[in-house]
Amino acid sequence: MDCGTTESSESATRQVPAEGTASAEEAAAALGTELVRMTRLIAAWKQRAKTEAGAADRVLLARLVTDGPQRATDLAAAAYLDLSTVSRQVRSLLERGLVERHPDAEDRRGSLLSATGAGRERFEQYRSQRDTELTKFLQAWPGEDRYQLMRLLARLTDDLVKHQPLQRAAGRHSDSAAQQGESTNE
Repeated sequence: MDCGTTESSESATRQVPAEGTASAEEAAAALGTELVRMTRLIAAWKQRAKTEAGAADRVLLARLVTDGPQRATDLAAAAYLDLSTVSRQVRSLLERGLVERHPDAEDRRGSLLSATGAGRERFEQYRSQRDTELTKFLQAWPGEDRYQLMRLLARLTDDLVKHQPLQRAAGRHSDSAAQQGESTNE
């Protein structure tokens, strides 16, 4: 694969020809490089988001709205968080009326958590903010490029879910954490 590269700094722009082919090895090497760059960028965004109001709420509300009512252990697994962290965050969500607890019909000893109407509304606000930010980046892209990005990223994520053994906390829903709901719902 012959890619033109403009290297001036850490934020170098890499250009891949619009058409062509690549061996699996070439694609893996290029993808690995881009995933590292993206992971580092996402880590920086997450660090910034930690200081923003509601940062802790976003992931848990997304899981409850997208996946529906669930036990705290399942919520922790779906959010890739420690149960003690989720317990503290859930307590705050309960106190603010964004989440409610009710008996588990399958096991009366346990309880299920679900988003309230206010929690669903807050989730929609978070999602709208995220979509607005992403729209700014994608506005200049041609429509076909945006479509191909959506299609190929979904395909890559699906393949990673199928072939990657995931470490999760104990929970009923083995695939929900990796799939993170349908991409249109978050």
